Amino acid sequence: MEQPVAYEESVQGGQVNGAGVMRGSASYEMTSSDIARVRDFIREFLTTAQTVHGWDVSARAMDVALLVASELATNVCKYAPGPCLVDLECDGTTLGIVMWDSGPILPAASAADPTRIGQHGLELVLMVCQSFEVRREPVGKSLRVQIALPDSPDNNPSGHTTW
Repeated sequence: MEQPVAYEESVQGGQVNGAGVMRGSASYEMTSSDIARVRDFIREFLTTAQTVHGWDVSARAMDVALLVASELATNVCKYAPGPCLVDLECDGTTLGIVMWDSGPILPAASAADPTRIGQHGLELVLMVCQSFEVRREPVGKSLRVQIALPDSPDNNPSGHTTW
């Protein structure tokens, strides 16, 4: 069951300014219906970043964030069923997504195989994120990604790193 969403913002000099950081957290039981709830949480978070702070969140960044959320949440449902925590952090230029679960097995991308059906989620995440990191935690693991929010004038993701 989804827990209440909590947003928190760093405060400098009594107010959030352009250099501030917006954070959000939500927890889920990670049933298949929670995958859509994770996407909704991220969509709402980025929409708030746009409307409240005026931060540039390109359509590409929104689509990438929702795709990454779907892939990471699907992997939790398949391989680490049980409670999951999603932490978001945005500074106006990047979105950080951390997904914590209780599964002990660390994910690894499969070798390229054009005949393989399915199991391409991690490969997709690696292609579209600026960074990807997996950490073993005292219980389970956390997956951390960074996504560039604005696009450059030539419509390329700013700061994108190819793998």
